Amino acid sequence: MEFDSNKPIFLQIADSFHEKILSGELNPGDRIMSVRELGGELGVNPNTVMRSYEKMTASGIIYNKRGIGYFISDDARNIVEELQREDFLKNEVPKIKKKMQLLGLDSSIFNS
Repeated sequence: MEFDSNKPIFLQIADSFHEKILSGELNPGDRIMSVRELGGELGVNPNTVMRSYEKMTASGIIYNKRGIGYFISDDARNIVEELQREDFLKNEVPKIKKKMQLLGLDSSIFNS
């Protein structure tokens, strides 16, 4: 995994799980790697992975079965879709609108 220096690594790890859930690579009930396993695979501190897991647990995307590991929740896809939708509308759409204004474009370009 290539990391972007402009975004915290723990958020990038969570984003990679989001993509895998949306693509169907990860499904409800699937067990995910332990914190140590993923940290070793990615070459990052396990504490960084733990921050990702804590964030996803707090959002309801994954859950922990004590002593067994972390699993994808039944409602993970819906949660991720909603989070991604909110992020897109809050962060990406304003950038697109501004760029369109600067270039003198209007929404009619989407009808061609």
